[in-house]
Amino acid sequence: MAKISAMEKNKRRERLVAKYADKRAALKAKANDKSLPDEERWFANLELAKLPRNGAATRLRNRCEVTGRPRGYYRKFKMSRIALRELGSAGLVPGIVKSSW
Repeated sequence: MAKISAMEKNKRRERLVAKYADKRAALKAKANDKSLPDEERWFANLELAKLPRNGAATRLRNRCEVTGRPRGYYRKFKMSRIALRELGSAGLVPGIVKSSW
C-alpha cells in the first residue's frame, strides 16, 4: 500500500488540473498563435506562469485504484500488475482468467 499522503497529493493535483484545464488551454493557444502580436503572446505566457504548477496535466501520476502503487500500472484496468493478478485470480475482474498449462 502506498503512502496515503502521496495518494491524497495526487488527488489534489487531479482537482487542480480539472479546475484550470480550460484556462490553461486558452492561454496556451494564445501563446502559440503566431498571428497575434508578440506583446500579446508574451502576456499570455506571463498569465500561464501565474497558474499553479500542480494544475498542469503532466504533474499527474497514474496510480492503482486499489493499492495506490505508482508503478506497473495498466491503464485499461486502472490498477497495478500486482492488484490485477490478485483480483484476476480471485475472479473479480471481468474478462481476466489466470492461465495455467
